[in-house]
Order: sequence, then structure tokens, then C-alpha cells
Amino acid sequence: MPGAPHPVLREYYQRDDERHPFVVALFDGAARHYDRVCGLVSFGSGRWYRRWALERLGLRPGMTLLDVATGTALVARAAAEIVGDPRAVVGVDPSAGMLREARRRFAGPLVRGRAEELPFGSARFDVLTIGYALRHAADLDVAFGECRRVLKPGGRLLVLEISRAPSRARRQLIQVYFTWVLPWIMKLTTRNRHAHVLTRYYWDTIDTCVPPETIMEALRRTGFADVRRRVFGGVLSEYSAVNP
Repeated sequence: MPGAPHPVLREYYQRDDERHPFVVALFDGAARHYDRVCGLVSFGSGRWYRRWALERLGLRPGMTLLDVATGTALVARAAAEIVGDPRAVVGVDPSAGMLREARRRFAGPLVRGRAEELPFGSARFDVLTIGYALRHAADLDVAFGECRRVLKPGGRLLVLEISRAPSRARRQLIQVYFTWVLPWIMKLTTRNRHAHVLTRYYWDTIDTCVPPETIMEALRRTGFADVRRRVFGGVLSEYSAVNP
């Protein structure tokens, strides 16, 4: 059974128990520039894609949603536009810096917490999302178990991720963009060390992440049903599942 989605990355930290403090410090330091990083990664298409994914999942007015590892609330903002009430959308994240940035743009509730220990009661939400943050979890089974616990019966889970491209040529192209082009842009435009490191760390977590099949097996093992994966462009993965 898998633990974390990727092994210890010794370029950034030396032991597994150093993973979480490193990730929190990295996102705290890069928080002011995170939206710019996401815009560059998605080539400006992120906003409409997030809304499109939520609508296809079935999110609609009257539902409640928990956005795990909300960051600057990019997914939460899209969800609030759909449900029509930001109070029905809750964002949770371990980074205080990211939550401060989220508060600038998002009017819904924001809570500090981790996917592995969600600070909410059971069977509370209709939908739960994790946007491009599953790779930062400490344990897939624990995180998915918590996600299922806070979902109502029949509630839906949506995990958005970037997966390794199937072709070597495309992987090399993406690697160059993440490890050379993006760091150069961030260093030039922000002068922020954390934002510079963030894009390289993103690539390393993508490149070493467990296969999609392992993620789907963990979802089934923790009790989710109707587990599916949709892929766009060979690299954008949408994992969806239902809490029976």
C-alpha cells in the first residue's frame, strides 16, 4: 500500500517527517506570487477549466463544497460562482500565508488544516475538491479516508492533478518549462526565492508521483465507489469518485 504520493525529495528535505514543514514554508513564502505561477502553468486557461470541471462533476446551487488544500482559493472561487453563495464553500489549507492571500479574493469561510486531519464533522459536504495538491499529502489512504468521512452519503470527490505525460518527448518539454523557463520568469519578475523554487518542486513532485492507477486503487480501498479518471492533453488528470 502506498504512503505518500511520492518519495522523499532530498534536494528539498532529508526525511519524510520534514515533508510537511518544508511544503508549508514553501507555500508561505511563495503565497503572494502563487496566482501568477498558476496562470503561467495553465497559460491563462485555469479559471474556465476549473469551472468547467466543477460543472461536469455536477456542482449546482444549493450544494456545499469543501476545497481541501485551497491555496489562494482558486477552485473555491470557481465553486462559489456556481453555487451562488460563498458561505456554502469552505476552503482549508495548512499554509497561513496562502490563506491570507485567499482572504483577499474569497468571501467564504477559510480554515487552517490538513487533508489528513480535516477539522470538520462527518457527513457535512456535498462535494469535496483537491486542486493540484494531492502530491503534497503525507498518506493517500489517510487523506482519502478523511475526505470520505466529511462527505455526505452520495457526495462526490473531485481531484485535479497534473500527471506525467505518456511520451518521453512531451515529458522533456514540460520539464524544461517547469525547471528552466518558469523559474527564470519568476526570478526575473518577483525576486522571490520561494516562488523560484516552487516551480522546480512542482516538476519533481509530478515526475516522481505514484501512477494514476495507484491513486485510483487508494480511492477504492478507502471505500469510494464509481472511481474514474479523465485525461486531457495527456497530462491533466481528473479523478472523480462517489461516497456510497
